[in-house]
Amino acid sequence: MSSEARTADHAAIIYNPIKVPLDRMRDAVQEQESRQAWGASRWFPTDRHDSGRSAARRALAASPSVVIVAGGDGTVRAVAGVVLDSGTPLALLPFGTGNLLARNLGLPLGDVTAAVAAAFGGLTRPVDVGVVEFADEVGAQSTEIFLVMAGIGLDAEMARTTRPLAKRLLGWLAYVPAIARSVLANRPLDLTYRVDDGPTRTARAHTVIIGNCGTLTGGMLLLPEATFDDGLLDVVMLRPSRRLGWARIGTRLTVQGVARRSRVGRGMLRLAPGLRALTYAQGRRFEVRFAIPYVVQLDGDSMGLARTARISLDHRALHVCVEDDRGRDEGQEGRAPAEAPRVDG
Repeated sequence: MSSEARTADHAAIIYNPIKVPLDRMRDAVQEQESRQAWGASRWFPTDRHDSGRSAARRALAASPSVVIVAGGDGTVRAVAGVVLDSGTPLALLPFGTGNLLARNLGLPLGDVTAAVAAAFGGLTRPVDVGVVEFADEVGAQSTEIFLVMAGIGLDAEMARTTRPLAKRLLGWLAYVPAIARSVLANRPLDLTYRVDDGPTRTARAHTVIIGNCGTLTGGMLLLPEATFDDGLLDVVMLRPSRRLGWARIGTRLTVQGVARRSRVGRGMLRLAPGLRALTYAQGRRFEVRFAIPYVVQLDGDSMGLARTARISLDHRALHVCVEDDRGRDEGQEGRAPAEAPRVDG
């Protein structure tokens, strides 16, 4: 590629000004601009009235080579909804509470320089995008996307009741009061559901989570079979019979996370007996109806009440920049994301 073509490349950076270390980011971005012979990046802050959609639309208007999102999973979800149909790669600078998509993709956390290098590096991986069609308590329809998880029950109550300031100051500790209230109340949801074209079933569950990725903060593994590009939704229903059941669930999720780190551990995990408090399902479509409307969360954002939901996947619809662990040949410098090799892991 000629020098003239390379200088036309530029990055669009959408950032949450409350969460990000802007000076460190600018230094790392300028270093990569020089290294890759790209033009000056363009910066688009989010604001409290808009989670990133307007900034993403402004960013795409200038045809960037990559859109970089600096923020948490909620900001990533908002921007991805705009970038999705553009064909432009998305890169993550994780500065949120959970950063679950970045964790599941193995992206660097807490290392601005490495995260920016991955954003400019040109290597991408395809990611499935969850699509949720809601009907609320009066039947009004809406459609949203998610990249990590959709949740009803404890998961959604955490998203609804935890204040942004508390998350910024305390991280995941901010969720403890909501978890404690939910565990003590232990109120189940009554629901009917169907996976793909299977039979309609009834269930009582404390929490229902539909995931595209399986690992939580702290290495806890909620959905052992979940892979972000396999075209399948993974569903888990948490059904503890008593308060002690929550301790068993927590222990199982922790053990699953530790076991998955080695080949021997993964083998033992496959042979381990199931836990009655955790009911799993997998498919390409999940439909659910609740006896009464419940709060739903998507990637940590509370979406309000839903009476019914139909959840499906847009298979490998988004490409996300990842680190290149293979190293680079001398001739690869300056390569734009659209021309970089893709990893179809």
